[in-house]
Amino acid sequence: MSTWQISYIQMPARHKRTLLLLAGLTVLAAALSLAAGPVVLSPGELWAALIGRSCGTAGTILLHIRLPRTCACLLAGAALAASGAIIQSVLANPLAAPNIIGVNAGAGLMVALACALAPTALALTPVLAFLGAMAGVLLVLAIARRTGASRLTVALAGVAVSSVFNAGIDAVVTFVPDTLNSYADFRVGSLANLTLDRILPAGALIVIALILALTLAGEMDVLLLGEDVARSLGLNAGRIRMVLLAVAAALAGAAVSFAGLLGFVGLIIPHMARRLVGEDSRPLLTASALGGAALLTICDLLSRLLFAPYELPVGVVLSLGGGPFFLWLLLKQRGGRTP
Repeated sequence: MSTWQISYIQMPARHKRTLLLLAGLTVLAAALSLAAGPVVLSPGELWAALIGRSCGTAGTILLHIRLPRTCACLLAGAALAASGAIIQSVLANPLAAPNIIGVNAGAGLMVALACALAPTALALTPVLAFLGAMAGVLLVLAIARRTGASRLTVALAGVAVSSVFNAGIDAVVTFVPDTLNSYADFRVGSLANLTLDRILPAGALIVIALILALTLAGEMDVLLLGEDVARSLGLNAGRIRMVLLAVAAALAGAAVSFAGLLGFVGLIIPHMARRLVGEDSRPLLTASALGGAALLTICDLLSRLLFAPYELPVGVVLSLGGGPFFLWLLLKQRGGRTP
């Protein structure tokens, strides 16, 4: 019997019900995202288009516009939320998010440089964003490793590297003002005009990284018990921390590469998932991935419908909802009621 099966059998019934409800919510959000819009598609039209029996307007809308966008929502939401859950657990900080390890700043700087130096090569934005995100994370991890790879040094290195990269973005925009026009959509975060070909490479990386994260859930649980306990069990706490942060970086970097600099998913969802299923890493990662996929899909649907025929970037909708939640979280943290 595999460790995954054992973990599921030992999981409390309440947590199993929570995961099933989150899975149902994710499926419902995806179905609504595929059906709703300026042209409402019936269940029959959806099914006919999905199995290839519809070649008319419904098939074109579904296969070329809504299906890629919905897949992007599910993948990016799951990746950002799972990444946030890993980072919060590894750094023992419920207010941590993917941007704390340099993902957003690295991706943003690379895209800003591309917009300034090669404005005609915007098709390479996903690749450049991913490379920038990974470069930022590798720099943070290298600095942290040289200084002991502790939770504090990782966070401080992330803040320092992000500050330098953000200053670089400001400098690029100052010297080449036209950069702002091309960089704006990426900075805010948007899932419009995506194709399956564009999200497929990042989607494959997200699936692989999610499986790897679930496989390393046992090591993450040990790390939560403290470095002394990890060493007593023969584990290298610093090395495990670096590996887990690298997995989190791959998840966030892949999501940022096609979705832009989306905020709050990696902060809000892991915190809520922890309240629903506890600290055990495997159910926490599963709940975070499902919750993140559902949240981003719902926010994207709202961004399309609230001011139709105009459309808000999904990053704006996330910030409008995530900002008040973050303030509430800070107030509870200050009051001593948040662990």
